[in-house]
Amino acid sequence: MRLGAVAFLVGGATLATEIAASRLLAPYFGASTVVWANIIGLTLAYLAVGYWLGGRLADRRPEPHVLAVVLLVAAVSLAVTPFAARPALRWAANGLDALSAGVVVGSFFAALALFALPITALGAAAPYLVRLSLDHVDEAGRVAGRLYALSTAGSLAGTFLAALVAIPWIGTQRTLVTTAALVGLGSALLAGRMWMVVPVVLATLLAVPPPEIKRSLFETESEYQYIRVVDDGRGGRELELNEGVVSHSAWRPDTVLTGRYWDLFLLFPPLLRDPPRSMLVIGSAGGTIGRAYGRFYPQVAIDGVEIDPELNRVARRWFGAGDNPNMRLIAADGRPFLERTGKRYDLIVVDAYRQPYIPFYLATAEFFRLVREHLRPGGAVALNVATTPHDRQLSRAVGTTLLTAFPQAWRWRALRFNDVLFALREQVTRAGLLRRAERAPAELRSLVPLLDERLTPIRPHGTPLTDDRAPVEWLTDRMVLDQAERGGHVDEPALPTAPGG
Repeated sequence: MRLGAVAFLVGGATLATEIAASRLLAPYFGASTVVWANIIGLTLAYLAVGYWLGGRLADRRPEPHVLAVVLLVAAVSLAVTPFAARPALRWAANGLDALSAGVVVGSFFAALALFALPITALGAAAPYLVRLSLDHVDEAGRVAGRLYALSTAGSLAGTFLAALVAIPWIGTQRTLVTTAALVGLGSALLAGRMWMVVPVVLATLLAVPPPEIKRSLFETESEYQYIRVVDDGRGGRELELNEGVVSHSAWRPDTVLTGRYWDLFLLFPPLLRDPPRSMLVIGSAGGTIGRAYGRFYPQVAIDGVEIDPELNRVARRWFGAGDNPNMRLIAADGRPFLERTGKRYDLIVVDAYRQPYIPFYLATAEFFRLVREHLRPGGAVALNVATTPHDRQLSRAVGTTLLTAFPQAWRWRALRFNDVLFALREQVTRAGLLRRAERAPAELRSLVPLLDERLTPIRPHGTPLTDDRAPVEWLTDRMVLDQAERGGHVDEPALPTAPGG
């Protein structure tokens, strides 16, 4: 019974540590599949080393107090990991600010290396527990099966409790400390009552306040990401997610215009055949686009879909999402929302990023066919796609895919680091689009010359993206690394709509 309880605690701690590791790193490196692949791969490598070392040690010293010491090492090293990681993470922040690829990659693996000792020690416990539980060789299968079942049950509990309860409730640092205290409890179960002081001492670290990653007006960890609201230094606010390389929303008290890519979407209602009545924004974040529509197109009813419900609360509190009474904030994943809803829209905007990646399933042929089905006659879809001045492969791939569902598509290269791609259900000439653009509100007409200068039709280029094959992460990583190698400058001239411009 005692060894079974230890197996359960070790299994839970292993998966809770993996989940917490991803969240510890997310504010600096994001939560992309590339980051997850490295976390999972190195975790498996550490466990493999632990299994091997634990098996050898168990045969030489099959004694409970030896395993207790191994778990004590795991508990203590795990408890100090979030504190020891701070220098590496500060190094990462400096690298991100300078877009230095070498610093970012180096700090990433330095931070992950801190998990080598606790995870290796946790891995060593598995063969050790089997060895201690065996009285006769003919019981090996039954004993091993029981312990592995208990360990797996613990892993399930650790996964769900860490991801759904502990991290949103008490944060990443305290989740790791709590996990360490539970491993310490497992050590005490093996060594005796005198060792019960170990989990108690480790639990005292819960009183240490988590560090402020950057100065902010508000910060929190949601189920999906790290969220931070910062002062822009001019009386406004910016929304940063995870590593915070770019802003996901902006707010100023005196205007809804930003001079940045969000303003480009304000020119689309005049481009439609008829004045729009409804609009869907997939990836509404702080509601910057919807708030501006309330000023320029108050007749448009907006569904702002955001996968993270915490972001909807932040949008209302910090970014004026409630300023537009016709905007409804919906907590849902964009594509499943479209699959379920029977509504059709005049305009669908896609601005969903898990920085720096577009979710691949929002850039495939299957998705764009779904979008077309939910557009009214004369409607349009518009997407924000990240680019760099020297690499627009992602934009070309998404544009090629857009043409699988629409008769024509357009690319507006209004900015150096953002392409706006759009397509209408019915064909229209370039001259026709420009004539329609003249109907824009007076404050937005400064964008029309930019549209005329940089609007080009999209031509097919390569293979469209599909649900089965959409290398969005690979294309994005290549783009980011190329920009870093070229010096990493991300200065972007303001649009003509910039406040005070």
